[in-house]
Amino acid sequence: MVNVGILVSGSGSNLQSIIDHIEQGCLDAKIQVVISNNPDAYALQRARKHNLPSAVVRHQDYPNREDFDRKMIDILRVHNVELVVMAGFMRVLTDLFLQAFPMRVMNIHPALLPSFPGLHGQQNAFDYGVKFSGCTVHFADSGVDMGPIIIQAVVPVYDDDTADSLAERILKEEHRIYPQAIQLFSEGKLAVSGRKVRAEKHPKAPDKPIHNPPLLIRELTRGS
Repeated sequence: MVNVGILVSGSGSNLQSIIDHIEQGCLDAKIQVVISNNPDAYALQRARKHNLPSAVVRHQDYPNREDFDRKMIDILRVHNVELVVMAGFMRVLTDLFLQAFPMRVMNIHPALLPSFPGLHGQQNAFDYGVKFSGCTVHFADSGVDMGPIIIQAVVPVYDDDTADSLAERILKEEHRIYPQAIQLFSEGKLAVSGRKVRAEKHPKAPDKPIHNPPLLIRELTRGS
């Protein structure tokens, strides 16, 4: 069991997924507190509905980013948080925050990092014309969407996709892989070495390549 603090700014669909996985017994975690920089975030309503402690820390109320982060650190520590989960939190954390929770801050990004980092990664991938997109859970570091990668999900991009239809399919995968990343942390299975994160004692993904568009030509016959 791991004590989790969740940072939110918007609707909180990933927060809801984490709540649902916990309540259904699929995730060994306890949400100790939900913190939002936006007092109007719908995520706060989700927290209240499930009787979760919550707090609003408006970044506008602090003279600099460090003081804002310091307040959040204080709240997280009071609630005995072991793992910080950014779930649609639209602020870049300072080194002060990251040093308070070293390799204990997770983030999710709606693209296959290291490609298309930043605020509009999902739209940028779609506009670029990729054949596959997806989402990434990673440990946060001082770079934007640059921390060590924990888990990724791949989604094909179809010719008749719109940015919205692609985003909807990616979001479904976000709701699947974020709880998995937290569960791996809770079980003590994540080992970080430089940029690489190993999921120790965890099954390998199947060695089965996928292609988009799919291959239709027959396989070559190999000589002996």
